[in-house]
Amino acid sequence: MLGAATKRNADALDDRKGRMAESRPASATSTEPTKVPGRRAKTIETRGVNLFYGDFHAVEEVTMTIEPNKVTALIGSSGCGKTTFLRSLNRMHELTPGARVQGEVTLDGEDIYDSRVDPVAVRRLIGMVFQQPNPFPTMSIYDNAAAGLNLNAKKVSKAHKDSVVERSLRGAHLWDEVKDRLDKPGGGLSGGQQQRLCIARAIAVEPEILLMDEPCSALDPVATLAVEDLIGELKSRYTIVVVTHNMQQAARASDVTAFFNLDATGKPGHLVEIGPTEEIFTNPNEKETEDYVSGRFG
Repeated sequence: MLGAATKRNADALDDRKGRMAESRPASATSTEPTKVPGRRAKTIETRGVNLFYGDFHAVEEVTMTIEPNKVTALIGSSGCGKTTFLRSLNRMHELTPGARVQGEVTLDGEDIYDSRVDPVAVRRLIGMVFQQPNPFPTMSIYDNAAAGLNLNAKKVSKAHKDSVVERSLRGAHLWDEVKDRLDKPGGGLSGGQQQRLCIARAIAVEPEILLMDEPCSALDPVATLAVEDLIGELKSRYTIVVVTHNMQQAARASDVTAFFNLDATGKPGHLVEIGPTEEIFTNPNEKETEDYVSGRFG
């Protein structure tokens, strides 16, 4: 018999299937994402990744493949290294004083930690959306969407910038809501709109990967579902990695789930197992995973 928490996870999986079916044309026969012509999503591979803050060993020996055109959810209890690992995927981890990494992180086979690789260039290719919506408060909606473009390009024509802003806001399902007030402050939007504006800002520079650190934790249920649906559509163009504490969200919004845990307080976090979301939530290989997704701890 499924426990109550596991049953909720199974229901969330069924709900996701139903929402996908409703959004597909009647003739569709597959749940595989529709890939955008001319754009190929990238694969991230980690091999023996160990992460440190000074002498503290935060994450140990993570080896995994993050597949293109899929949403990979990182789940696990607080303190097990999910966010630290996520930040290592675009070298944001090393912005913390004393932080360092051992092992290899590759983007389509290229080591992003190679000494010849510019970390700023890495972060252009691998964008980040944070837990709290963080639009630039003094900037308009338009300038928020164009912020990355302004930083990364030496000279951009107004016409090109207009096109990129519209494309990114449409991509974030925000254009119709803000097109008549692009000159208004981004901080004046609702929480859900602010988070979608941050997603628009991230995709404006056409990254290859999107990393999201609990992007819905500060949102109400309606805004959360809107962002989850957006994530489901964005995977047709991007490889997406999402950290979440919400088991039902992981079940609804991801294709692959990676479960992290730690043996005791002060011990490094580690990857317990990774696999298709439906298997992780209904038939995991590890008893540790079953205990977590069924709510026995965490």
